[in-house]
Amino acid sequence: MTTTVAKPDLRPANPNFSSGPCAKRPGWTPECLADAPLGRSHRAKIGKTKLEQAIALTREVLEVPADYRIGIVPASDTGAVEMALWSLLGERGVDMVAWESFGSGWVTDVVKQLKLADVRTIEAGYGKLPDLTKIDFDRDVVFTWNGTTSGVRVPSGDFIPADRKGLTICDATSAAFAQRLDFAKLDVVTFSWQKALGGEGAHGMLILSPRAVARLESYKPAWPLPKIFRLTSGGKLIEGIFKGETINTPSMLCVEDYLDALKWAKAIGGLDALVDRADANFAVLDRFTAKSGWLANLAVDPATRSNTSVCLTIVDPDVTALDKDGQAAFAKGFVSALEKEGVAYDIGAYRDAPPGLRIWCGATVETSDLEALLPWLDWAFAQQKATLKAAA
Repeated sequence: MTTTVAKPDLRPANPNFSSGPCAKRPGWTPECLADAPLGRSHRAKIGKTKLEQAIALTREVLEVPADYRIGIVPASDTGAVEMALWSLLGERGVDMVAWESFGSGWVTDVVKQLKLADVRTIEAGYGKLPDLTKIDFDRDVVFTWNGTTSGVRVPSGDFIPADRKGLTICDATSAAFAQRLDFAKLDVVTFSWQKALGGEGAHGMLILSPRAVARLESYKPAWPLPKIFRLTSGGKLIEGIFKGETINTPSMLCVEDYLDALKWAKAIGGLDALVDRADANFAVLDRFTAKSGWLANLAVDPATRSNTSVCLTIVDPDVTALDKDGQAAFAKGFVSALEKEGVAYDIGAYRDAPPGLRIWCGATVETSDLEALLPWLDWAFAQQKATLKAAA
């Protein structure tokens, strides 16, 4: 028998729970962009000053070591990762570590596009980390810190040895500003503005350790590099990229938005506060999931559960008895019901992931909005369950 659940009265003040682009920081309005130097060149003093400020605040808020370079690059996190893969790989063998769709995408690029001869793939299915002890750090290593589409993250950087010979290339786009990145263990770190701080799209960040810079200056790939991937000239790092001299034209409106988010992050207490906010949000959703009886975290091991892109699967027996298409239809109807009510947008699982939900819990989300959402999840589930029963 299906339990009737009354429609809740309280609604989230901000129903944006998308895993990218993510919710704007609390209190954001378009007026926050009033100081953007629109119609001005990014190479003018005002434009370059804004870009330099974005780099400096990124270093301060993320606590990036002083000897690491930080650059603003084209094409979001994807562009930043591709720059690293095409510019750095091939000097030695590489271990590709993947447990969700974006990590698997980097495997495809290295195997089918770069066509490197010496590639090992270390993989796991959705919900689990692969065996990290199988990684050979004498080789280069490519991995995601937080699996955006699986909700599975590495618990820490402890699995990476300090005396590694290869480079570690880390896609950290759904981890930066919500999880502590162990920069001493990372040679390349990438992320985008539209993830954890809720910035606007199309701009990526590329952070390089001294070891990565040394590789760039000592190794030349066998393949040609398009202009937007070139980080060196005459065998030397193009230092201007890491001083606000972008490869192509950035949106100064997006730069202003990123600056606004960084200033907010600094004002509330920096990285400590951002991590605490994300952890608190995840705790609210995790407690609800554990008590629900119909939901479960896709990440099997609690130690690996993301505090940002929280991926959930529906474990009610009537739903799990359906085939994959049936489960997908149930989840789609669930998500659609919430969207029609205006209480949660864009919380369906990623298209390549198992059917279910993906709810962003990063620092720009207010805990009160998550708390208001939870009764609606029960309501939407009851609505879909009733529909399923009626169709049986």
